[in-house]
Amino acid sequence: MEIERIPPAEALRRQRAGTVLVDVRASHERAAGAAEGALGIVRETLEADPTAALPDREAPVMLICQMGGRSLKAAEALRAAGYARVASVEGGTERWRDEGLPLVRDEANADFYERYSRHLRLPEVAEAGQRRLQAARIAMVGAGGLGSPAAFYLAAAGVGTLVLADDDMVDRSNLQRQILHTEARIGTAKVESARIALNALNPSTRVEAFPERITAANVERLLEGADLVIDGADNFPVRYLLNDACVKLGTPLVYGAVHRFEGQASVFDAGRHRGEAPCYRCLFPEPPPAEAAPNCAEAGVLGVLPGLVGLVQATEALKLLLGIGEPLRGRLLQVDALSMRFRETRLGADPDCPVCAPGRPFPGYIDYAAFCAGG
Repeated sequence: MEIERIPPAEALRRQRAGTVLVDVRASHERAAGAAEGALGIVRETLEADPTAALPDREAPVMLICQMGGRSLKAAEALRAAGYARVASVEGGTERWRDEGLPLVRDEANADFYERYSRHLRLPEVAEAGQRRLQAARIAMVGAGGLGSPAAFYLAAAGVGTLVLADDDMVDRSNLQRQILHTEARIGTAKVESARIALNALNPSTRVEAFPERITAANVERLLEGADLVIDGADNFPVRYLLNDACVKLGTPLVYGAVHRFEGQASVFDAGRHRGEAPCYRCLFPEPPPAEAAPNCAEAGVLGVLPGLVGLVQATEALKLLLGIGEPLRGRLLQVDALSMRFRETRLGADPDCPVCAPGRPFPGYIDYAAFCAGG
C-alpha cells in the first residue's frame, strides 16, 4: 500500500485534531522556519529508533521535510517498522510557507543556522564542527597579501576570534593584492582596516587588533590561547621567531610564502609531534642570503598569487580546527602560477634540529635579525 500524501492544509487540520506532525529535517533547517507545533526529529534518528518518539505504532503520524522527498522516505521506513497510519506532507515546509500556514522560527540562532547552512550540510562539519569553529582562536601575523584572503575566508567560515598582528599602514601599492583594504582606508592602520572589512562580512567574528611589530618580547602574548597560528609574514626574522615560539608552545603553524610567480605552503606542527613532524627550521636550517630572497617591494609579485596561497592556508587552518582530512604536515606544497603546476615535496623532521629535536629543551629566543643577516 502506498504512503498517503497529503497537502499542508490537510496536515494542519489533522494536527489541530490531535495527529502528531514530525519534522524530519536537520536542526539548522528547522531553525529557519518550521511548521508550528511540529516535533523536530532528524530523519536518521527517527528511523534508527522510531518507538523512542512514537511508541504507539497504531496512532496516526504525519511527516514533513523541506520539499517532501525525505519525509516520504522516512514514512516508508516507518511503514516497514510496523507503523500502519503514516502520511507524508506534499511539498514540505516550502509549500507550507507558500500557503501562509503558521510557522515558527528560532530567532536566537537564526543567523548561525542560515549563515553556515552549507557547512551544516557537510557531515564532516555539521553543527558540532561549526561550534568548534565558533569557539576557535587564530593568531595571524600579517594583514597583507597572505593574511587578507586567509582572514576573509576564516571570518566567513565562522572562526570565533581572529587576532591580527601587523604594525603597518595601508599604502596604495598594497591594494593590488591585499584585498582587506580599500582606497578609502589608505593611511589607516592595517589591523584597523582589516577589522572594518571583516566585521562587515561577519559581525559574529571577533577581531582583536595587535598593531605591534612581532618580537621575542611580545610573541607569546600574541599567541596566548591560540589554537593555531597563520604565518603571513614578509620577512625571515619573524618567520623563525614564530616557528620557535610555536614549537615551544605546542601550537600548529600554518606557513605560506610568495615570490614573483611562485608560492608555497605547509603546516609545521613539531611542537605537538616531536620527531615526527618537521618545523620551519628543519626545512630552512639557515635563512637564504638577502640577495637570493628579495621581498615583494624589490622583486614584485603577481597580485593574485598571495590569494591562492592564502586560501590554502585558510583551508589547512579549518581542517586542523575540525580535525578532518590530511593536513600539509610533513609536506611542502609549491605552486608555479605561470604554468599553474603544483608540486609536493615530502619533509622529514631533522633529528638534530636545534629547536624541535625530541628531548631537546627549548634553547630560548635569539637575535633573529642578526641571525637572518648572517651575524
